Amino acid sequence: MVLKIAITGSTGLVGSRIVALLQDTIQFRPLLQEEIDITDRDSVWKFLNGIQYDILLHLAAYTNVDKAEQERKLTYRINVEGTRNLFECVANRNKKFIYISTDFVFDGTNPPYDETSRPNPVGYYGQTKFEGEEVVKNNSMIVRIAYPYGNSPAEKKDFVRSLKYLLEQGRKLTMIEDSLITPTYIDDIAFGLEHLIKHFSPEIFHLVGSQVLSSFDSALLIAKMFQLDTSLIEKTTFEKYYKNNLIRPKLSHIVSKKNNFHRMRSFAEGLAIMKNMIL
Repeated sequence: MVLKIAITGSTGLVGSRIVALLQDTIQFRPLLQEEIDITDRDSVWKFLNGIQYDILLHLAAYTNVDKAEQERKLTYRINVEGTRNLFECVANRNKKFIYISTDFVFDGTNPPYDETSRPNPVGYYGQTKFEGEEVVKNNSMIVRIAYPYGNSPAEKKDFVRSLKYLLEQGRKLTMIEDSLITPTYIDDIAFGLEHLIKHFSPEIFHLVGSQVLSSFDSALLIAKMFQLDTSLIEKTTFEKYYKNNLIRPKLSHIVSKKNNFHRMRSFAEGLAIMKNMIL
């Protein structure tokens, strides 16, 4: 039997690639903004009660970390109230729910962070994503991802394509040398999710890359992989770069103790695949 998955965020960077890669084995029903307003409870219940699905995969979120601090009301409506509206309707029909979360639920002071680590977000975006986790945690699967990049359509700019473009234009980059990120190849997220969808269990999983490095080193790798000028990349520190705007984890080193079902690529491996796809 083919699984039927209702999916929010299907046009985004990660969601669009998940659908493209898995649509031959999973029947997706995208929940588009013009069809359903997740912040409106009546809209959600009316729409979801009119379609057939086995699992709802919830990727849609307000993800602009900096703007979330100014647009708190909108961020809360989408990330918390929207999640609650979807989850309560799904639970009412005894269907399954998968919530896509983020490494930003951690404060970045005591890495590495695995599935058992205690969240303590430092910015409003991370706070609302954690509140979303709290809404669904008793009867859902929570999947945390970090710094997704990869072979999505060219118009879906991830951080790799963005840095590559700036270097191609000869622009200088100021990158942080004393922070850590965990870049995750989007195809690995998709195939890891395929396993989790087909072996659903209401618990927390991390689907994250196998290489942790600084933002500065990640930019160097991108430049070297695409044969761009590394001298354009300058170093700075986390505190100097963000000054008093410390709303994201400094050491975002996130790992998985549970992922024994899909090998997650290193950043270098993912970049090599991207290079072959782009060039």
